[in-house]
Amino acid sequence: MKSRSLFAVSGLVATLWAGTALADGVVLRALMEDVPETRIIETLLPEFEAATGIKVEFEKVGYGDMHDKLVAQLVGGESYYNLLSVDFLWAGEFPAGGWLEDLNPYVAKTGFDMAPMIPSMLDLLGRTDAAMPILPMYNYSMGLIYRKDLLENTDLAAKFEAATGKKLAPPATLDDYVAIAKFMKAEGGVNGAAMQGQRGDPNSMEFSNYLFAAGGDYLGADRAVVLNSDAGKHALTLYADMIKNAAQTGALSATLDDTMRLMCAGESFSMVTYWWMLPQLDNAEACPNAAGKLAISVMPGGQGESGGWGWGIPKNIPEDQKDAAWQFISWVQSKDVSVKRALEGHAPVRSDVYADPAVLAKYPFYALAGDIVATGKSFPIFTYSPQYEDVLGTQISLAASGDTSVEAALEAAAKGLDELMKK
Repeated sequence: MKSRSLFAVSGLVATLWAGTALADGVVLRALMEDVPETRIIETLLPEFEAATGIKVEFEKVGYGDMHDKLVAQLVGGESYYNLLSVDFLWAGEFPAGGWLEDLNPYVAKTGFDMAPMIPSMLDLLGRTDAAMPILPMYNYSMGLIYRKDLLENTDLAAKFEAATGKKLAPPATLDDYVAIAKFMKAEGGVNGAAMQGQRGDPNSMEFSNYLFAAGGDYLGADRAVVLNSDAGKHALTLYADMIKNAAQTGALSATLDDTMRLMCAGESFSMVTYWWMLPQLDNAEACPNAAGKLAISVMPGGQGESGGWGWGIPKNIPEDQKDAAWQFISWVQSKDVSVKRALEGHAPVRSDVYADPAVLAKYPFYALAGDIVATGKSFPIFTYSPQYEDVLGTQISLAASGDTSVEAALEAAAKGLDELMKK
């Protein structure tokens, strides 16, 4: 058998694992969403196994199959999955169920440096003063991708200034963005916004950006529901206006894939989406009608919606497997490995990766992406977060289609949140 002495691994790994015996022969099994982030990590797994003797196996499935499959293991006698990949929408349910280990003792034992971890991502995934059940893995924070060439078009600029008295420039506020998007739909020969208005997760996440950009929120500091506020009404009014007067035909049934196709084809001025979509769209081979014409920004208004995944350790597994799981987590989220992942398109959760020279040399826009992640706010995280997406999505859809008023929709959405919070 190949020697796997600690002296054979890097100084970084040795530091992280000081005081923890290597679990040679342990097999870690994780149920992972079949997305690029998973595949990026998968290519690096042989390095980890060579250094530790710990084999890691990823079972890749679609998102819709993950939750129930994980819960069935976490409530049983011993979980088959001894390394957990946890979506932020489950970051209320899983700790509340008592299924996850607090990771703080592992951090203290191994000296893992938490300073570079972006605070908004830790908060998103359930970090409290008492415990840290999940360590961030990657983010899917949202910002604005837009056509800079259309903003620089002199004919459009003249028409916009004549109509509004304002210069045509990147939007600074949500109201600015809506006005420009509607203008582009009317005068620019493109859709003002490619919108994912399908009820449920698509429109709940998209609307959240409008809510936060308008200065609204779902919950106050005391966890009381504050959605039905003046800012909330303004946000939903603007969202409905965008669906009706700026978005593509059929926006109320559109998903992320639909919006990507529109932007890639050069048929839309903008889309509110995940920041790491930019290199996919700014690709001359895949999207010749959009490449070289795009820019990205924090959501106009200063804050957008943030999401992400993290790593957890189930309570119902043996101690040696828990130690092995932490060895993997601390390795894969270390600076060196995170930089390797970022160079392949990873969406980091460490601030130092966004400032890394090698990363910025390849992806200059990561400097701005770091701001998008750092300023992101969260959808309400509690036991019934997934169910609330459906409640909220229904009301957003009704308001955007004109089948109910903004006031009635927001009142119903706030009531639904309050009732689920009290369950």
